[in-house]
Amino acid sequence: MSSILWSDLVPNALQLLSPTAWIVMLTVAASTVIFYRQRAEIAKHINRIPGPPALPLLGNSLQWLVDRDEMFSTINGARLLYGRRQGFNRVWAGLKPYILISKATAAERILSSSKNIEKGRDYDLLKPWIGTGLLTSHAAKWHQRRKMLTPTFHFKILANFVEVMNKQSYVLVRQLEKQLNNTEGFDCTIYATLTSLDIICETAMGYPIHALEKSDSEYVKAHEKISEIILERLQKFWLRSDFIFRFTNAYTEHEHCLKILHDFAYSMIQKRREMYRQRKQSMLSETGSADNAPHSEEAHGQRKQLAFLDLLLELSEDGQLLSDADIREEVDTFILGGHDTTATALAWMLYLLGTDQTVQERVFLEIDGIMGGDRERHPTMAELSEMRYLECCIKESLRLFPSIPILSRTLTTGVDIEGHHIPSGTNAVIMLYQLHRDPQYFPNPEKFYPDRFLPENSTNRHPYSYIPFSAGPRNCIGQKFGALEEKAVISAVVRNYRIESVHRREDLILYGDLVMRTKGGLKIRIQRRI
Repeated sequence: MSSILWSDLVPNALQLLSPTAWIVMLTVAASTVIFYRQRAEIAKHINRIPGPPALPLLGNSLQWLVDRDEMFSTINGARLLYGRRQGFNRVWAGLKPYILISKATAAERILSSSKNIEKGRDYDLLKPWIGTGLLTSHAAKWHQRRKMLTPTFHFKILANFVEVMNKQSYVLVRQLEKQLNNTEGFDCTIYATLTSLDIICETAMGYPIHALEKSDSEYVKAHEKISEIILERLQKFWLRSDFIFRFTNAYTEHEHCLKILHDFAYSMIQKRREMYRQRKQSMLSETGSADNAPHSEEAHGQRKQLAFLDLLLELSEDGQLLSDADIREEVDTFILGGHDTTATALAWMLYLLGTDQTVQERVFLEIDGIMGGDRERHPTMAELSEMRYLECCIKESLRLFPSIPILSRTLTTGVDIEGHHIPSGTNAVIMLYQLHRDPQYFPNPEKFYPDRFLPENSTNRHPYSYIPFSAGPRNCIGQKFGALEEKAVISAVVRNYRIESVHRREDLILYGDLVMRTKGGLKIRIQRRI
């Protein structure tokens, strides 16, 4: 019996394939060839940019498998080693190229573009929580939502939020009394986080959650836990795969947290919707016209008390524009974007004031001069606007420790920077911590020196050398809200307490969470002002 050769079997096997199978095989083969040709073209440009040696398929991913605090120093070290001269360097996360940018001119090329406004791929991990709201939406949807939501942050509406900000600031002042005899110091980040959450929830949804007084609430715990899980997925590249993530214990916790957060948001939407309908019906009874009801002075005054959610409800009436799911994703986006970021800024501001008693006393004298001796009286928006040196301190704090340490864009159009072509599909990451320390624009960059933001010292500074709220067409819509909240809270604390920081700045161990944090927190001591 003659032996059977593979050369005989293969042609016969191929003849058995159906036309459909042939089409599938050829399509897969062609797609694979196209993918690797495109990848080779991208790699040709990316690998011309300085960066650490990368492994096949894995890239530089193994270098990021370190603790949070080590990861921050590793990325910063790579920038100093490979990107210091030209202001940018490259890394590979598996097969995905990243350009890390720390120079103002290069940042401007990315952020000023009206075409490259797609958020980076890493933002996709937030979508189960906040959906595709203003923060994570693609270009077309973002344009529509940005136009719709911009009126919510009008100056007159922000002025009505000051009442909530002041009220919660003095809840914080009262809660801090517990720490007056604490000579060891306490982590001010915890207090800042809960105060900010109280402010953002009440201004966004009109519902005080009393997080500072009930820090063990289910909502607060869910918010903290899901942030930890998202960070872990960012750090461990294999967990970015939804398929793999579903087989982990963290997935179960993630889904539990989502249910708590979403259920809370939906319950608030239903309550406010019912209040809106009752208010409109009352207006209709008084005016006799549905057209007049929403535009009356009383209705406008009530809307301003909850401008964000009320505006969404008004637009979504009868389900014509926004569903409850659409409203929920914007409410969750507003809370995420306005909570951790402002809380982090508040904590760093308190800590930095505690490191420099001269600066702190100057802030106190400015506030006292504006407000007078009555430390219980709440400032108006006009009085907060007069606190110009405090504003310089806040800006300097955000320069040194920006709440969001990185900004990310996925390029849809290639960009040329400093003689290098950055192809479409690349993740461009603006490293704010390094960008804000460019000695060309900020001499002695490590020094806490608020005077550098006085008007006479800010001339001729590159507009993209300081961008804590991002810049360009997709900048932060809530930056005025955040600045106003910081002034209200910091002024209340400084009017009542003298702050002293426990640790020196050089002893802090930084790490990049979803926001800029330190290992062990930011510890301060307080004394009551006499």
